[in-house]
Amino acid sequence: MEHRQLGRTGVEVTPLCLGAMMFGAWGNTDHDDSIRIIHEALDAGINFIDTADVYSRGESERIVGKALKGRRDNVVLATKFHGTMGDDPNEQGNSRRWIYREVEASLRRLDTDWIDLYQVHRPEPDTDIDETLGALSDLIHAGKVRCIGSSTFPPSAIVEAQWTAERRNRERFVCEQPPYSMLVRGIEADVLPTCARYGMGVLSWSPLAGGWLSGKYRKGQAVDGPGSVARQQRFGAALDAANPANAAKLDAADSLGALADEAGLTLIQMAIAFVVRHPAVTSAIVGPRTMDHLDSYLAADGVHLSDDVLDRIDEIVPPGDTIDVADNMWNTSTTALQAASRRR
Repeated sequence: MEHRQLGRTGVEVTPLCLGAMMFGAWGNTDHDDSIRIIHEALDAGINFIDTADVYSRGESERIVGKALKGRRDNVVLATKFHGTMGDDPNEQGNSRRWIYREVEASLRRLDTDWIDLYQVHRPEPDTDIDETLGALSDLIHAGKVRCIGSSTFPPSAIVEAQWTAERRNRERFVCEQPPYSMLVRGIEADVLPTCARYGMGVLSWSPLAGGWLSGKYRKGQAVDGPGSVARQQRFGAALDAANPANAAKLDAADSLGALADEAGLTLIQMAIAFVVRHPAVTSAIVGPRTMDHLDSYLAADGVHLSDDVLDRIDEIVPPGDTIDVADNMWNTSTTALQAASRRR
């Protein structure tokens, strides 16, 4: 498997990053099986693993920690903080108080002395970004964290964090982790160019668009609901025919599936190859729940999409378009925009 530089850090990572959200109560509850999947990914050449404290309330981190015993030095290990980890209102967020507490918890769960990439899972407008960057900078200086990044930040927040780091002499975010797929292309308009200008790596999540590009969403085919607890929670209404966005997604997924068939590829191969083909993308995060899932993702390694196939994809979903704007994960709903307007 090839390697790419993570931004300008000098760290080399694989274009497929093993996402660990599905290990634990949200997905695969069998720890031994989850560890086998992790080992299979490492044996296939993947050297990059991404998890988060909030995935199954720390269970994912514990599984990853057990899987990396004896193999830690050869893995670029990333985790994230921000999500709610308890009933106390201060057991979440981007404050210095919580960051200091939660990094220690993640280190214990991961059974490691350092985290290669520590990421802010979501922006928090009510917390000064300098408060967050200051705490993260101190963790780097203490040797507990090697570098820092953001996840699902809108372009304005990415730029603000870079400016704050420069002006306040803080460590800066070296990468961003946004949603990106053939159905969710909003980041092509601004996020990807912004990351490229600042020399940031990009670790894109959900290259299969929450399962829509798994190959099972085709017209005329019966489809069961999402296969895991996490997907049931996140995409439980995915098959609601009354939602016009879902009908549009089905049309696009069906057309993309037909194109993949013509190209002699699975839709999964085409979806992952599309994401990693973008010159601003460092790695695509793939999150298997089963060994079969992992095998289908690994089959995308080395797949090259021709210019003709890329042009056909653009005809189905134009560059910069997201079929359902909610999939961008930024609050751009009509209600939110009205609340932000000075006329309301």
